[in-house]
Amino acid sequence: MRLDASERGVFPIAPTPFHADGRIDVDSIDRLTDFYAENGATGLTVLGVMGEAGKLDQGEALDVARRFIVRAEGLPVIVGVSAPGFAAMASLARSAMDAGAAGVMIAPPSTLRTDDQIVGYYAQAAEAIGADVPFVIQDYPLTFSVVMTPGVIRRIVNDNPACMMLKHEDWPGLEKISALRGFEADGAMRHIAILCGNGGLFLDFETERGADGAMTGYAFPDMLADVVRLAAAGERDAAHDLFDAHLPLLRYEQQPGIGLAVRKYVMARRGLIASPAQRKPGGALGKRAVAEVEYLLGRLARHDPRAALAPV
Repeated sequence: MRLDASERGVFPIAPTPFHADGRIDVDSIDRLTDFYAENGATGLTVLGVMGEAGKLDQGEALDVARRFIVRAEGLPVIVGVSAPGFAAMASLARSAMDAGAAGVMIAPPSTLRTDDQIVGYYAQAAEAIGADVPFVIQDYPLTFSVVMTPGVIRRIVNDNPACMMLKHEDWPGLEKISALRGFEADGAMRHIAILCGNGGLFLDFETERGADGAMTGYAFPDMLADVVRLAAAGERDAAHDLFDAHLPLLRYEQQPGIGLAVRKYVMARRGLIASPAQRKPGGALGKRAVAEVEYLLGRLARHDPRAALAPV
């Protein structure tokens, strides 16, 4: 199964579950993967930024990717392979594809500044991983400090036949989606899938601008799948109503520094992972933050029963 430009739906960014002592929790990987498969995911993305990929050594990263791939059984799995150098990127990409990955995701290094540097980097990355390996551009200027204009993305797509998808995380970014779909309509760029990140904060309107779905890691990925499904069915008000009910928790989870702690806390409360632990260095929620998250869950439960969790 290879990634192609027709992908749609929700590819959740999977967290890497850890035990409290920092060991990888493989049982939670299985449980989490089963949940995704049973609740509307059309694929998975592993070893992303919020998957704590930078805290894993090369062997651990491959072990985690393999575990998700084997358990996903038919769902396409994208593996993040971003690395400081092409040797490490190529090694992980080849190993992941040999293990059954559908494709890989590549983020730009923060040193890139000009349009030509960005385009040149992706050409070199595509050469390093192999021209037959489908890849995803990760466009996240808020984190990587690399600004890709629609024109730059068009150049990368047209220059690299293996580029199948954009993970769109620019903010504000709605006009960028419209511009890219405009290039396609004019015949200036071939079609690629566009899945959106940023914790899903703008998913309600991103789908209306032409995005094909979401690739992010909110603690209720099943809600994201429902929003994408409702939008595709033309049920605009129902999609917005559901999204709006989750927006306060989405916003709270998007806080820099503690966002992953919030996400893992809620996922543990839902029984999707056994522990909210992050591998060090990692943040933890204080008592006040826990109380605030519980308050938000209680309010959300009035509109979405999935948030009605047993009292702690």
